[in-house]
Amino acid sequence: MTLTTSQLLSGLMGVCVGDALGVSVEFTPRRILLENPVIEMQGFGTYNQPPGTWSDDSSLTFCLAEAMCEGVSPTTELLARTGDNFCRWYESGFWTPHGVVFDIGNATARAIRRLQAGVSPTEAGGTDETSNGNGSLMRILPVAFAYDLLDFPQLIELAHQISCLTHAHPRSQIGCSIYISIAVCLLQGKQPHSAYLEAIQQVVPIYAQPPYASEKHHFQRVLAGNIATLSLAEIRSSGYVVDSLEAALWCFLNSTSYSEAVLKAVNL
Repeated sequence: MTLTTSQLLSGLMGVCVGDALGVSVEFTPRRILLENPVIEMQGFGTYNQPPGTWSDDSSLTFCLAEAMCEGVSPTTELLARTGDNFCRWYESGFWTPHGVVFDIGNATARAIRRLQAGVSPTEAGGTDETSNGNGSLMRILPVAFAYDLLDFPQLIELAHQISCLTHAHPRSQIGCSIYISIAVCLLQGKQPHSAYLEAIQQVVPIYAQPPYASEKHHFQRVLAGNIATLSLAEIRSSGYVVDSLEAALWCFLNSTSYSEAVLKAVNL
């Protein structure tokens, strides 16, 4: 099945709208949102930005998508273009809604400063265990759009390398590739729960090998195939890559529409 323009735009705009819905309440405790939930696009709040403003999540997603427009191979050139776009975003507000960067994660900032200093894109991302925020997961979706250009192992390796631009620890790489695997199954027409189950079956053999095998247990709740059955209280709202992947899948699998899923996520 070939990727359609509608699928591509729906994916990118879906990221952006969901991002913009949550900008004004980022870091707001769940108990506050339970009392006063987001029900529509709203502004100001956490970053004092007008309604509809997207954050680094979308900007870096767009930076990657633009770099991929020139092809996904050789990978070294794609990584270089993506790294250049990240630097343009950091320096001059490239792909921001108002020309200003108002939000950036610590690991992403450190990696971009390394890129600016001339470090290779393959060496820029942090490899320590503290570099496992959701900063690569939040921008990884465009990799899924290459599913009809690469075989599955190549696609997973691309997801790993794109993650490593800013987040090179194996745990972040695994989180990104699980997400991409599910996205590809959805693009191929699978229903949500079937896509989830098929995707985890595809990635499990890959992560039986080092350096990933020792990290696989962190994703036990996702790989068990029953993340949707957990209670709300069991889903965490932190910026940790595992928590973010679990939360995204829980919201997705417990919703029947895009709007329900993103509002559930924003208010989580």
